[in-house]
Amino acid sequence: MTEAGTKASDRAGGAYRVLARKYRPSDFTGLIGQEPMVRTLTNAFNAGRIAQAWMLTGVRGVGKTTTARILARALNYKTDSLDRPTVELTSEGEHCRAILEGRHVDVVEMDAASHTGIDDIRDIIDQARYAPVSARYKVFIIDEVHMLSNQAFNGLLKTLEEPPPHVKFIFATTEIRKVPITILSRCQRFDLRRIDAAMIKADLARIGGLEGVEAEDEALAMIARASEGSMRDAQSIFDQAIAHSSGKVTAQTVRDMLGLADRSRIIGLFEDLMKGDVAAALAEFRAQYDVGADPATVLNDLAEFNHLVTRLRFVPEAAEDAALSEDERTRGLEFSKTLSVRVLSRTWQMLLKGIQEVQSSGRPMAAGEMVLIRIAHAASLPTLDEALKRLDDMPAGAGNGQGQPPAPGGVSPSGNGGRGAMASAVATQHAPVSGGGQTMRLVQPKQRPWRSSRRWLPKRRCPIRFRSNRLRTSPDSPMRSATWPSRFFSSGVSALSRLSRVASTSA
Repeated sequence: MTEAGTKASDRAGGAYRVLARKYRPSDFTGLIGQEPMVRTLTNAFNAGRIAQAWMLTGVRGVGKTTTARILARALNYKTDSLDRPTVELTSEGEHCRAILEGRHVDVVEMDAASHTGIDDIRDIIDQARYAPVSARYKVFIIDEVHMLSNQAFNGLLKTLEEPPPHVKFIFATTEIRKVPITILSRCQRFDLRRIDAAMIKADLARIGGLEGVEAEDEALAMIARASEGSMRDAQSIFDQAIAHSSGKVTAQTVRDMLGLADRSRIIGLFEDLMKGDVAAALAEFRAQYDVGADPATVLNDLAEFNHLVTRLRFVPEAAEDAALSEDERTRGLEFSKTLSVRVLSRTWQMLLKGIQEVQSSGRPMAAGEMVLIRIAHAASLPTLDEALKRLDDMPAGAGNGQGQPPAPGGVSPSGNGGRGAMASAVATQHAPVSGGGQTMRLVQPKQRPWRSSRRWLPKRRCPIRFRSNRLRTSPDSPMRSATWPSRFFSSGVSALSRLSRVASTSA
């Protein structure tokens, strides 16, 4: 089914169809980013090694249900010149339209989220006994299969292991770990990947051209990043952006619609933080908040750019990603050459903790400002290795006030040698920060006099020591080898009187 035919049918029907349904792929060539699965299915169909059940798993919006329908179409493909299963769906077959629209009598789709019981599985087992009405195979597509109950899974095992020759099963799920291993072992599993942002951007540009909508590259890149690898999410956001902009989709339109911050302003805020300029960082953060940016979103964007800079430090080729803007590409490379990995890692940890604080706080703006203050304050702190290196490089007589330059921050060094002076300077210059990231400081501990917490008593010689079931006494005791209880209780005297007699004899 061509896209022109789809548009014609939409105009004829008069009802608007969202982009995610309007441009749903109808054959394997339209699946984006799933080349390994398509290659495996193509080889299997060409060799005649068609499985009896498939398990499709992946995140939302990557094409699980669409793949299941295309696979059902390939199994029942029939034209005037071809009557066999094939993945080369060059033209519309006899059953193709009904299968893609979900109304074919021999292709049964069931939502396991609303049909979870054993009774629903009994209906499928009863239907599987009968031959298909018009198609080659009777195909059962069970979406969200992980929602089935344990009884339903157990009831499906035997039919799934030895199905009739005219029955095929296709399962789709987003929670593969919840599916029993007994079900997985009877299926061929395909993990559908997240779609690359560059592929999503290119496909959105294609859809925009077919719809006659002009869109900026930066706006498409922002939509591709916001979709997080889901094509359906990207198409839904793009559909909303078209309605929001009423004609031309611009970056500012997408930014206002999603509550995102300007990427160039995020980079400027990141630069202020790395310089330790708290005033400039707070002013920029407030300005972005005033224009509608969410504080948690700003911190997420900062964390994303921090990750990009760290990645560019080790993989400079990542700057060629089509989803990156020009500012991200150029300035990200500049930061990667000047910032150390220790600083980037520390900033990353503080941002992750700060995002949780902002999301759980009743005052997200104030919480976000405190996070930025901690990051800017920690940017000027030396790391542990740097501080130790400074201490080792200082001469032994430094800090005695004899012509040495003053310590940073105007703190005069103490007379305890280089390490004591440096530690005191660092501790005085940077006060402790509570609630922030784990920053490393050198603070000279106070020496406290040792004080015993126990009063020792003089040892007293005890004539009796107990070991296991034997009673051992001091060498001068007459009961040195008395055992317990054969000799100790040999007489009719009680245990209490016996112990008193032994004690008096020893004395």
